Amino acid sequence: MSKIVIVDYGAGNLRSVSRAIATHGYEPEISPEARAVEAADVLVLPGVGAAADTMRNLQDHGLVEPIREYIKSGRPFLGVCMGQQALLSVSEEGGEHRCLDVIPGRVKRLPAGQKVPHMGWNRVRQRIDHPVWEGIDDGAYFYFVHSYYPAPDDDAVVIGETEYGVKFASVLARDNLVATQFHPEKSGKDGLRFYANFLKDALAEPLRVETRS
Repeated sequence: MSKIVIVDYGAGNLRSVSRAIATHGYEPEISPEARAVEAADVLVLPGVGAAADTMRNLQDHGLVEPIREYIKSGRPFLGVCMGQQALLSVSEEGGEHRCLDVIPGRVKRLPAGQKVPHMGWNRVRQRIDHPVWEGIDDGAYFYFVHSYYPAPDDDAVVIGETEYGVKFASVLARDNLVATQFHPEKSGKDGLRFYANFLKDALAEPLRVETRS
């Protein structure tokens, strides 16, 4: 069976991500080890919290270069919430912090006039047809918890958008990489379907799709 690794760098939400993947018949490995990243067939980078803490923890665990090299290798990668923001070049959260610089762009604070953090359900408009959208309605609701949003330099990598005081990239995709600002594992049946679609496309294997809300 394919080796699915969830990166553990001290952030929360690992167990719910693992359970969502396990719903589709897989047994993902949660690991803080660089060698697990290097051996993965599919890599998932979840996370909550601040950019500075995330990058420091990734660096302390020796994971920055292994993650970059993994993505360069062409193997499937999924970033979730902070795992999406970390892919960009720079985050403005708490100053200015260098990130993984996999996708050129900046992470910016949500505009004044909105309740921050943006916490709860919101629509995602599907900008570009992609396998992760199979069986998910355009405008479906997903669950968000964030105060900052990704602003990639290249608009072509944005396959999903959400409005919350500003229109922002809620789903990015490029080659082997997919990343979401929302939490699919907290987003009911459409969130589980999103994981199923990602894994099906990543592994070219049929998956059991959970239909319960």
